[in-house]
Amino acid sequence: MTPPASRPWASRRARRLGVVALLTCAAACAPPGKGREEVRFWALGREGEVVQQLLPEFERRNPGVHVTVQQIPWTAAHEKLLTAYVGDATPDLAQIGNTWVPELEALKALQDLSPLIARSPVVRPDSYFAGVWDTGVIDGKTWGVPWYVDTRVLFYRKDILARAGVTEVPRTWAAWIEAMKRVKSSVGPDRFAILLPTDEWAQPVILAMQAGSTLLRDGGRFGAFRAPEFRHALELYISLFRDRLAPALGMNQVANVYQQFAEGYFAMYITGPWNLGEFRRRLPPNLQDVWATAPLPAERAGDWPGVSLAGGSSLVVFGASKHQDAAWKLIEFLSEPSQQGAFYALTGDLPAVRAAWNGPALAADPLVRAFFTQLEHTRPVPKIPEWEQIAWRTAEVAEQALRGRISVDEAAVTLDHEVDRMLDKRRYLLDRKRTSP
Repeated sequence: MTPPASRPWASRRARRLGVVALLTCAAACAPPGKGREEVRFWALGREGEVVQQLLPEFERRNPGVHVTVQQIPWTAAHEKLLTAYVGDATPDLAQIGNTWVPELEALKALQDLSPLIARSPVVRPDSYFAGVWDTGVIDGKTWGVPWYVDTRVLFYRKDILARAGVTEVPRTWAAWIEAMKRVKSSVGPDRFAILLPTDEWAQPVILAMQAGSTLLRDGGRFGAFRAPEFRHALELYISLFRDRLAPALGMNQVANVYQQFAEGYFAMYITGPWNLGEFRRRLPPNLQDVWATAPLPAERAGDWPGVSLAGGSSLVVFGASKHQDAAWKLIEFLSEPSQQGAFYALTGDLPAVRAAWNGPALAADPLVRAFFTQLEHTRPVPKIPEWEQIAWRTAEVAEQALRGRISVDEAAVTLDHEVDRMLDKRRYLLDRKRTSP
């Protein structure tokens, strides 16, 4: 799971939880017995609450270890982790958003897990979705193990597409645009084919990835926004608003995404697995059979599904931990297919381990299977500490372009110039490292 900076839904989840501040359940807070090794585990949001239900079995298998869980709201987690690092007060292990791995690795806060993985009978790289596993790999070393995964797929109204004469979910950009035009013609001027919130960076970045954009170049030293691949994707993105296939609205301007999907205000929506449960709960019973999910279209026919974001949460061990062996045992336990399946049943978070997808709850759910297919075609965002800042600036500049304030060329030039400035310090440090004896 990526952190709130790249997942607007995370902050909404935190609010639903009442931003429950730094709580630990009574069982987890109970002091370890005499002679037992205490492992401190920081977990985020609801996962920090639910994971405690799995720990009695871990402690039964490892009677010399006691796990203390501290539950931290997503909205506070990033700052708390950095504060703990500065204050030499990091836990033994933690759940973090995948996009935080590069920052903590750059600070030298994390333990390299590669030697432990090399001899582990449980944590095997080929047991995971390749794109998601890669989020924790930097310079050939593995710093995080995926705990659960997410990506983005197409949610759509089957009935609205059918009335528009769209009989198959589009697999290419060309077919997708044609389908959206048919839907727009069918639903009329005050409704739309797709919702692409203008204050989210995921959609333009996904399209850029599908077009072959690397987003950055020269090892993450410079922006690659003037490259033809990014410009091509940005032109497509802007055309969806220019042709009124998508409303030029941010999420804070959408009154109720579920109600408006139910009312047919839009027929398609690119979103993630957190909305599976929300759609099931919030859409009326008479619409439960008319919505579905599908992997994303690709730019070209032979590339389907189109690539999507490799998201989720990873488990990391901190370099300052005095209980690294016990912390690793807990990571192995939580990575077992049976525990991954149990965690999905408790949270709805999609398992990172492929074998867990063979369980009946996942195997029999057609809405979930689209995610499995998509997860085989994901790519991590650039693995640099500055990515969050770059991502949000990408969304802001793209919005200026779709509102006609700047051209595509101007947007590309602006992004390259601004991102290059953001990466000044990175280039300095990398060049210094390269020239150091």
